[in-house]
Order: sequence, then C-alpha cells, then structure tokens
Amino acid sequence: MNYIRAFAVGGLFCVVAQILIDKTRLTPARILVSYVVAGVVLSAVGLYAPLVEFAGAGATTPLTGFGHLIAKGVREAVAEKGLLGALTGGLSAAAGGTTAALAFSFLAALLFRGKPKS
Repeated sequence: MNYIRAFAVGGLFCVVAQILIDKTRLTPARILVSYVVAGVVLSAVGLYAPLVEFAGAGATTPLTGFGHLIAKGVREAVAEKGLLGALTGGLSAAAGGTTAALAFSFLAALLFRGKPKS
C-alpha cells in the first residue's frame, strides 16, 4: 500500500506540473522553482510533514520535498544555533543529496559522451 500512495502522490505532482506546462505560459524552470518554494511554504505552515508521513518517497522525491528538506534543516539549525542557523541550516540539510547528485553527474560526464540533438 505504501508504494501505491507514493506513486499516487508523486504522480499527482507530475500531473499538476504537466498541466501548468501545457496550459500556462510558465516555463519549466519557473514551475520547478515554484515547486521548491511551495515545499518550503507548506513545511513552514506544518502541512508538508503529514504528507510525507502519508506518501513517503512520493512526497520527498519531487522538488517540493527538497523545499521541505531545506525548511526542516533551517528550523532545526535555528533551534540549535540561533540566527546563524537560518543561514546554514538549509545548506547542511541538503548537503548529502546535493553532493551525491554532483558526484554522480560528474562521473556520468566522464564516462559518457553527450550528443547534440539534430
């Protein structure tokens, strides 16, 4: 059942993004940034944590989950370090995933050769 909930919630995020791409003049980059900001806002008002509990990876994998991770890191760092935590918390919370993405991207760039579209 966990897989079904994760698939449904993650799929819903994708459907909403595709509708925004098809029906509005928003660029994909603006939609992606909006998803991150929405994750931060929903986390700040306490609505995203219950969604993560319900959907698991279906809520943490999309970009809204990245926004939630940043907000959660800032909240914890501010509680621990005070105002300085507002500047360092988001970076600390997302450092592992960001480092992995950069390292695997670099490795893929070394191993494979990209081809331009014709």
